Amino acid sequence: MGDMVIVRKEGLYCVPGQFYIDPWRPVDRAVITHAHGDHARWGHKHYLASQQSVGILKSRLGQDINIEGLEYGDKVVHNGVTISLHPAGHVLGSAQVRMEHQGEIWVASGDYKVEPDATCAPFEAVRCHTFITESTFGLPIYRWDPQQEVFDDINRWWRRNADEGRTSILYAYAFGKAQRLLCGLDPSVGPIVCHGAVEPLNRIYREGGVVLPHTQLVSETDKTDLKKALVLAPPSASGSPWTRRFGDYSDAFASGWMLLRGARRRRGVDRGFVLSDHADWPGLLDAIHATGAQQVIVTHGSIPVMVRWLCQIGLDAKAFDTEYGEEDDEAVTATPGEPVEEAKDA
Repeated sequence: MGDMVIVRKEGLYCVPGQFYIDPWRPVDRAVITHAHGDHARWGHKHYLASQQSVGILKSRLGQDINIEGLEYGDKVVHNGVTISLHPAGHVLGSAQVRMEHQGEIWVASGDYKVEPDATCAPFEAVRCHTFITESTFGLPIYRWDPQQEVFDDINRWWRRNADEGRTSILYAYAFGKAQRLLCGLDPSVGPIVCHGAVEPLNRIYREGGVVLPHTQLVSETDKTDLKKALVLAPPSASGSPWTRRFGDYSDAFASGWMLLRGARRRRGVDRGFVLSDHADWPGLLDAIHATGAQQVIVTHGSIPVMVRWLCQIGLDAKAFDTEYGEEDDEAVTATPGEPVEEAKDA
């Protein structure tokens, strides 16, 4: 039996099932792992995704897309391949794709993290023969601090700015990262203001049962209150006319790339907070081990290092060349080989 999943010019293709996983060109049948723009694209004739991600996909790709929602763990059969979706812990609705055909089981991870997150279902290790894994942060230097420590650091920065009458602007990807940050903010410090690109996604999260603190738009906030506010905005808002309305402000960026020396400098922000919705090096290795897979296929990220390491520990590892990239406006011009910051800001 040949490989169940191969790479075609359209994307990852399940050969016996005759469908694609997160294809980057229009196809007849697409199984979508999550709604970030590098994985969910417009133009497919039929979409299959987790039930939790249907609303987000419709909001981003159009209300009229032909989409079928599948609850985690439920199964559908297509051309003899049994498909089920399982939590990936990346963002709301993110899913791993389990494919079973003639006793062989493959799992495509999509993007994932193993650290618990109040805004989405936790990562579920799915036993399989072959595991297709991302490796966005697939280098040993990437090791995340516990998220509560990061949240505490952000709240201290916000409180200090509020005491000094200075607006705090925190740049983060509008879908997923912003809502995760909201769950870690301390609303007693001041009002939480969201950019117009963030607030509609907050509503979708709330409709999905995720508890978020009260948020408001700039237009709903008094100028005096803005001096104590934390403003959540997408990275694309940095340096735009939209930010000038805040006068004296301190800004920060939340991303896993902030672990790299120089990434914050190139962003031109006052602070960098290391918080990623992708697994770090230990998380990747733990997830791979938990699947029990003997064959591992590595996609987007630090592919050569990850493949070499997996081969050294006795697994059959190889790579897929894909077109997945940065999550829309979260892109950071950071070089993976850069050294880690030697000291954190106070």
